[in-house]
Formats: sequence, C-alpha cells, structure tokens
Amino acid sequence: MKKLVLFIPLALFLGMGVFLYKGLFLNPQKLESALEGKPVPAFQLEKLETPGEMLTQENLKGQVALLNVWATWCPSCKYEHPFLMMLARQKLVPIYGINYRDERAEAIRELRHEGDPYALNIFDKDGRLGLDLGVYGAPETFLIDHKGIIRFRYAGPIDQQVWTETLYPMVKQLQQEASGDATAQGTVQTSGAAS
Repeated sequence: MKKLVLFIPLALFLGMGVFLYKGLFLNPQKLESALEGKPVPAFQLEKLETPGEMLTQENLKGQVALLNVWATWCPSCKYEHPFLMMLARQKLVPIYGINYRDERAEAIRELRHEGDPYALNIFDKDGRLGLDLGVYGAPETFLIDHKGIIRFRYAGPIDQQVWTETLYPMVKQLQQEASGDATAQGTVQTSGAAS
C-alpha cells in the first residue's frame, strides 16, 4: 500500500502533462465566445477622445460593425492598425474601438500619429468591458449585427487573409440580414399606415 502511495505524485504529474500538451495545440483564434448570439454586455464608459461624453451599448446598434479591442502597449495591435486603416477608408463596415487598459493621452497621441480607423472609440481604462466580453488579450475583434448582438469573435490581429476568408463573408451576410429586416420593417409600417 505504501508503494502505491508513492506513485500518486507520478500519476498526477503525467495527467497534468497530457492536459498541458493538449493545450499546446489549441488555437486561441478559434476558441468560441460564450457571448456569441448574445447582446454586447451593458456598459457606460467615456468616449476616448472626449472625457465626460458617455457611450453605452446602445451606441453600437443600428448597423453591422466590427468591435475591435486595442491598446498602445500591444505589438499585435500596431501590426493590425494599417489594415484597419485600409478597411476604414473602404467604408465596408464601421469599426468601433475599445481602448483596453491603456492611458488616454498615449492612445489619443497614437491615433493622431498613425491615423484613426474607429467610427467611435470606447475608453476602457480598467478593462471592465473587456472582462465582460471575455477578452483574453488585445487585439480581439467582435463582429456585431445591427441589433448589437455578438455574432463572431476573432482573437488576434486581422489581416487580408482573415478579412477575406473569415470576416468579410460574415459581414456581407449580416448586412443582407439587416437590409432584409429593414425592408420587412418598412413593409409592416406601410401596411400599418394603410389601415
């Protein structure tokens, strides 16, 4: 019996080793978000550029958009930034920013120097909204529909391949759904006005 007890630490060590080894092959970009299919969590945070001007989840409704978590301390965000600038110039989809656990002055300075791809930018100094979104780290991007529902989460920098193969097809589909909802809503209002 005493000899068996000596093998318990070895068994635990081997079990942990198998668990950690399996984790090496997980792709964090493909981890599911617990919030997919749910609304963006409720928040009330300041606009990055305008202290005192408050933004809420209601500001994110109305059109299909990308919600991009970024920070000045994040090297991958700097890599991603030129691509976001190109997307913003193309006006295919609005990009909303969440400046995550950052210093306001540094973030504003970087956007002035590198360009600002964001239609609006939420200042999440303490990371509370990021925590509510389940953010692992920056950059992360959430695709939200016109009703403010999270439809997809992508962890890591967006580049041409990610955009072309993953995000843009979903953006087009969600934009078609949104225009279908708008058409249906217009039909309901028109028939309601006729009665």
